[in-house]
Amino acid sequence: MANNWAIAIGINQYHFFQPLGCAQADAEALKDFLVTEGGFLPQKCLLLTDSSSPLGDRPTIPTKENILLLLEDLAAACWQPQDRLWFFFSGYGVNYNGRDYLMPVEGSPDQVEETGIELRRVLEILQVSALNALVLLDINRAFGTQASTFVGQETIELARLLKVPTILSCQPEQFSHESSDLGHGFFTAALLEALRSGNGSTLVDLEKYLSICTPELCQHHWRPTQNPVTVASKEQVILPQLEVKTDWEDISLLSLEEILPPAIADPQVQSSHAGKSGAVGGDHQATSLSSSSSPPTLHYPLSTPGTPISPISTPPIANNFQYKGTDNSPYWQMFLLWGATTMLLLCLISVVLFGNKAGLRVQEIPASPKTTTSEIKLDKPLPVAKFAPLQNRQSTSELQASSEAPQQNQALLDLEKMSLKPNQASDLGLAIATAGRVKPGEPFYKQAQEDIKIWSRMILDLAQVRAKQGQYENAIAAAQLIRQEDALYPKAQASLNQWRLETKKYMSNETLLDAANALIQPGQAFTYNRAIIVAKKVPPDEPGFDNAQKLINQWSQNILDVSTRRAAQGEFKAAIETAALVPEGTNAYKQAQEAIQKWQKK
Repeated sequence: MANNWAIAIGINQYHFFQPLGCAQADAEALKDFLVTEGGFLPQKCLLLTDSSSPLGDRPTIPTKENILLLLEDLAAACWQPQDRLWFFFSGYGVNYNGRDYLMPVEGSPDQVEETGIELRRVLEILQVSALNALVLLDINRAFGTQASTFVGQETIELARLLKVPTILSCQPEQFSHESSDLGHGFFTAALLEALRSGNGSTLVDLEKYLSICTPELCQHHWRPTQNPVTVASKEQVILPQLEVKTDWEDISLLSLEEILPPAIADPQVQSSHAGKSGAVGGDHQATSLSSSSSPPTLHYPLSTPGTPISPISTPPIANNFQYKGTDNSPYWQMFLLWGATTMLLLCLISVVLFGNKAGLRVQEIPASPKTTTSEIKLDKPLPVAKFAPLQNRQSTSELQASSEAPQQNQALLDLEKMSLKPNQASDLGLAIATAGRVKPGEPFYKQAQEDIKIWSRMILDLAQVRAKQGQYENAIAAAQLIRQEDALYPKAQASLNQWRLETKKYMSNETLLDAANALIQPGQAFTYNRAIIVAKKVPPDEPGFDNAQKLINQWSQNILDVSTRRAAQGEFKAAIETAALVPEGTNAYKQAQEAIQKWQKK
């Protein structure tokens, strides 16, 4: 029988970041719900906050060491394949050199690699454990911190590659916000309401609910919009209706204190948190969202899991939920909203009447189900005319007589008229979907089909360029936009199969290099040599080989540096033995051999 686990991390009092107000309350509220209403055992719901109680001899202060040791110990001693796990983090996140990091309590924006927790490592632990996991990340970005730009993009790509269902609180280019009125971050408040109203039993239901509720909460509290991002490979039951046992004494279960080895906390971190209370008081207390009434009727567009959903035509969520302070809203705000709504309706009516009078036919393009989050421009509307006017078109005979270059120019001109970009695969996919609506016998059908051929070829070219750059996930997402009825579809499918295979090899080789890097102890030459032996296992014809060679040369130079320092101290015998560890074929090998000959004379 599968077990249910939860790890809830919430950090308010950072050492080097501005304190947060609701992160600890977020983690505590989710943990309490899973225990009281979700059927999770208290012994298997672990809380790591500024003031959480120790787990036996193990400290639960959310330091980097405590979090990683807990994950590794649970993976080694407790988790079984197909166990369910909710991993929740509320706190700061940083992107540094293209990699995403969760920042523990001692995390520093000036030492991200040393103090941060690489999200790749967390997701790999969950994947290797074969868990039915759900990762929930309410990540805050520090304003004015250059390193934290666009945090989340790598996480989205990793979650897809490793097939670990993941929900981020907002798009990479957006900010997560919290509210003292709610006592929670907007994402977590929406998450809790979804669970309480019964909309969180499956990942699809939860995604749909969050995509509507989170932006509505932001709008209601006059904050910039957050659009959560969900990455999922399949329909997944994440919160089954379990029978909650009321007598825990009857449960035969070893406590985690008996299973997990004790861990030693950082005394500096412990002393810095002594006497601090992580509870959010005063106006930080959570406002009770109405869960007893039936959930609001919300309308949402269809989407593919992993693609953010933009809300459309949704009734105001404030009419269905009760928020703290709603009844005390100033009358001028309500009057302003009423006036703005009236003016908007009048403008829409005028546009419709004018459009009918002028005989214009404007058609909206729905979002392509294959669009990737990295290519969506949420702040850019896509007003698209059905097709170009007749006077701007060539006749059928002219098109047939023209060369391929003018046809491509015409296709690019059509893209420009639709406000779409030729270097964005998703834009090309939207253009193809639009042209595909032109039926045989209708005006411009042949031109539309010619455009589709050219746009499909442009998509495949973009995909091949991305694959050569090692961006396999983006290459696959682009090639999937080519339709089955297109002539390039067989070629695209062959490329997709090849890239999927290369993706698996790339991930396998990256894991191998991570294992090699973990062997290194700075200043110990033999550990660099051991890492080089592991890195040499990456085959020359597989993706990741160039990275392996780069690391091998770097570690060889480190060995040479150690030997040089020993020679400078007069330890020539030790220096010679160390330099001999530099492998042949590396950039440092010739210099190491020359140094050995020089030191042997001494």
